[in-house]
Amino acid sequence: MAARGGRAVPEAAMAAEGPRSLFALSAAAVSRSMGALERDVWALPGHLLRGLLPLLTIFRLERAEGAARRAGLSTQPIWRQLWDDVMKTRPPNSENITCWRKKFLETFFSNVLHGVLDVSSDWRLNDHHFSPLLHSSPHVSQLTLCNMLQGAVELAAEHNHKVLENLAGSLHILKFQHLLSSDQSIRRSLVLLLHRLIHHGSVSQVSMYSWPVPDTVLLVLILSMSAGFWRSGNALAYQCGLCREDRAPSQELVQERAESGRDAEREGSSGENQKGFPEASVEADAHLNSVLSVPRSSPLQNQPCEEASSERPCDHTSIQGGSSPRCGSGQLSCHPVLRKTRRRLKPAVGRKRRCLRRSRGPYADPEDLYDFVFTVAREGNSGLLDKTSSTEDKNTENWTSSSPGSSCTGRAGCKKRGGPAGIFSLKAAQRFRSVSTLELFSIPLTGETCRTLSNLLSSWVSLENLVLSYNGLDANICCILSGLRALSRHPGCRLRVLRVSDVFSHMPCMELVRCILSAFPQLHTLSVSFDLKNQPEGNRPEGNPSCSEVEIPESCLEQLEIRFPREPLHTTFLLPVLKASKSLQQLSLDSATLPCSQELGLLLEALKECTPNLKKLSFHDVNLAEHQKEVLLLLQDPILQEITFSFCRLFESSTAEFLSEIINTVKRNSSLKSLKLPGNRLGNHRLVALADIFSEDSSSSLCQLDVSSNCIKPDGLLEFTKKLEGHIQQRGGQIQFTHLRLFQNWLDQDAETAQEALRRLKAVCSVVNDSWDSSQAFADYISVM
Repeated sequence: MAARGGRAVPEAAMAAEGPRSLFALSAAAVSRSMGALERDVWALPGHLLRGLLPLLTIFRLERAEGAARRAGLSTQPIWRQLWDDVMKTRPPNSENITCWRKKFLETFFSNVLHGVLDVSSDWRLNDHHFSPLLHSSPHVSQLTLCNMLQGAVELAAEHNHKVLENLAGSLHILKFQHLLSSDQSIRRSLVLLLHRLIHHGSVSQVSMYSWPVPDTVLLVLILSMSAGFWRSGNALAYQCGLCREDRAPSQELVQERAESGRDAEREGSSGENQKGFPEASVEADAHLNSVLSVPRSSPLQNQPCEEASSERPCDHTSIQGGSSPRCGSGQLSCHPVLRKTRRRLKPAVGRKRRCLRRSRGPYADPEDLYDFVFTVAREGNSGLLDKTSSTEDKNTENWTSSSPGSSCTGRAGCKKRGGPAGIFSLKAAQRFRSVSTLELFSIPLTGETCRTLSNLLSSWVSLENLVLSYNGLDANICCILSGLRALSRHPGCRLRVLRVSDVFSHMPCMELVRCILSAFPQLHTLSVSFDLKNQPEGNRPEGNPSCSEVEIPESCLEQLEIRFPREPLHTTFLLPVLKASKSLQQLSLDSATLPCSQELGLLLEALKECTPNLKKLSFHDVNLAEHQKEVLLLLQDPILQEITFSFCRLFESSTAEFLSEIINTVKRNSSLKSLKLPGNRLGNHRLVALADIFSEDSSSSLCQLDVSSNCIKPDGLLEFTKKLEGHIQQRGGQIQFTHLRLFQNWLDQDAETAQEALRRLKAVCSVVNDSWDSSQAFADYISVM
């Protein structure tokens, strides 16, 4: 009945439009019989196919893509209309969407997976011949899992095995948002999902957002598997076909003997140690257990750090992040082995106490250890891990002391400690493919979690981008630097982008920049951003030399962004960074204060001397009202191509002559391509004056102008447009100006005038604006108008 109702809907929709033509009746009949007529339909001429395509379900429409292309037709308008009808929202950055088919099917997959969209709500979404998840999965390159990871459980289910296979080839970005604590069965599903999508798939980026109270076990599980650490074998509740093919026959034999030994042990004495099971596998399980069961009340949490011994060489196993082991498109990979799953899950509760008791011995049952991983952290038995075998303690101690960068260094570092809590042996775990981008937004990281992350980073050679945003690192930033220092010593290291932002800064920004560059000179992009200072000047922790005394080697830095927490900008501290960064092309300074009137001049001299390749310079929220001379010097610089003065109070105490000097300077500068002046209280009259930059006697090559947040009214914009049109006419239509940004101006005060100005402007250049409500503007802007 549902199918018949779904088929009748196209006819009802067409009837609502009025009397139908013979073609419309035929098209509706054909759309109802696409199962039998599909091949013939794809051979229809283009003018017939054009009328039929809007009457198809999304599944048939997707299959018609090739036929439409051959007929010279585009399905993009149909998919765009589907988005408006079904999603009923405007997607962010819609002007940048190049393929509405992919955008629709990707969002459709996510909404169906999370139960947000009912496919029976629209006849175009409902076709009993197709599975919504299976059909749309090849178009999914980005997926977000949230809350209790219901989506992960659904994707890991046996009936969605083919969906997971499709995602392994199409998915590149995996996001986690607003996660909650999960139980053992959910974690098992997540393990299967991550193993298939990362270790044997194509996921290259893992991002986590908004997790105010993270579940340590779940967080470390995601981090470790993103870094490529895991082992396939008896400890898992499933067996991976791809992993099994990579194992040598001798390993298979050892595995079979181990299983036989375990079965015999269950029938006999449960207190004896297992015989015949390889010791290396036991160690791997034990260390895996230590990773995933970080104690909630660990004594290592938020502990200050000390410099570790750097005499012993680092012996980490390097990551082969670029390739997946034996991951062919035709292979069916990780799927649950139902027989083994039932055998293990049934007695899990009754076996819990035996699992905890036996884990203290040197040869714990791997199967029991797997159960232990997901029970000990939940019950908070933090003392059990410290009672593991001496062999495990020795291995952990070796890891802690063997790598020069494994323990934190700098002003506060990690004390060397032998306990396994949160620190695991990288040599013991099996290595798989890892992601190249890791992003952590608004997720508090404890000292213990930072220690684990540092250990993962120390050999994560496939990592190219690392973003740590609002994680409450404080002194634990030194643990992260320690891992990065060890990573920089790997010859295959690929990390090039590091972004660190937080509320409080543990040390002055320039000092942290020097620490990072001294630890990792290979960086191409470095962004450091803080809101507030954590400790007063002069009150620095003792015991380690200040990072300001550390020598910075020649770096590969091309882009440097620093957001000061209202700290004074001392050029003497920035100078060593500039001298070491000869390749610097972009510099952004945000929220800094200038301690004296000569400071900006000293900075300009240092930039001219040390950074011959600097192309982009940005100041944001830096008071430049009393630095008019330096502003003009920057605008006439022959090297800079983009200059930004954002909310810098340029005209707060200036005269009319200053604006004329700016215009004349820009007119003479043929190298400047982009000038951004948002938030500088231009008003109407200054905007109109800026049109003279493009006058007939100008040699300016300015292409982009940003006048956002400048209290511009519609009549001022219209006058600017008319003046600009006059200059263009005088120059015979030859002008390089292409982009104008007008965000957050007062254009809503006279909609008709604003529309006329925008219409005429868009005939000259590309205009980017928004529908901002000017009634929300700050009161101090009113005086300008």
